[in-house]
Amino acid sequence: MSIVRSLAVLLQSSYRGIVSRSITIGTKMNGGSCAKIENGEDGGRSDSKRALIAITDGSAIRQAANLLESGQVIALPTDTVYGVACSANNPAAIQKLYAIKGRHEQKPVAICVADFDDLRYWGQADHLPDALLRQLLPGAVTIVVRKSLHLNNPYLNPGIEKIGIRIPDFKFIHDVSRAFRYPIALTSANKSACQSTLNVSEFQCLWDSLGAVFDGGQLGQSDEQRAASTVIDLSEDGSYQLIRAGVAAEHTKAVVERFNFHPADCGPGSDGKMNGIK
Repeated sequence: MSIVRSLAVLLQSSYRGIVSRSITIGTKMNGGSCAKIENGEDGGRSDSKRALIAITDGSAIRQAANLLESGQVIALPTDTVYGVACSANNPAAIQKLYAIKGRHEQKPVAICVADFDDLRYWGQADHLPDALLRQLLPGAVTIVVRKSLHLNNPYLNPGIEKIGIRIPDFKFIHDVSRAFRYPIALTSANKSACQSTLNVSEFQCLWDSLGAVFDGGQLGQSDEQRAASTVIDLSEDGSYQLIRAGVAAEHTKAVVERFNFHPADCGPGSDGKMNGIK
């Protein structure tokens, strides 16, 4: 596996071509759920048009993977809200993502992976049985564990030894994760401190900063869905800490307690920093 991953890294670093079959649209810098970007602060992209690509486009998955490989930040739908995403192990891409969000680097972001093998490769999760994971994932749950040595980007949640890992229950982002083969840093598609978004028009102020926007339509109608994923710390065998209730708190707690994980005290050793994850 390490040889395959190393070869893919070389291919990723040398890749420059992007499939361009898409529709370009002029960016409207108004409305939505985030503040207007001014003074050219666009996270490193200054073009006036961006690609708006329907996820039903036959080339959309490959286009998304190619953009991630080339270090771009993209927007795409998940099983909860729209997210902005980039390669988690690309230092420049992570810095660009934080700039686009207007987010402090000490507020952590989660990663998205394709399957349990990836979860265990990028995170220290050998103490979590597959039977437990199957009852939570794919789904609207972010599982926090300690980073593995393979997740070595110094700009990804600096100073924090843990990482939130998602396997969304949404075919498009799952297929993109599988095509990309590497962890995808993922956070909500909105300016920091603004509400999460359920359609692409709600984050128009970010379009001009992105390599592409992948449009999956309206993701839901309720404010409850904007609560995003449930975040639970399972880094310690036998204990859990619910960091954010999100949309699936009761189900998540019920599952982990059936596997003899019990609530942890939020003492001095607890890591409350992970509540920035979407």
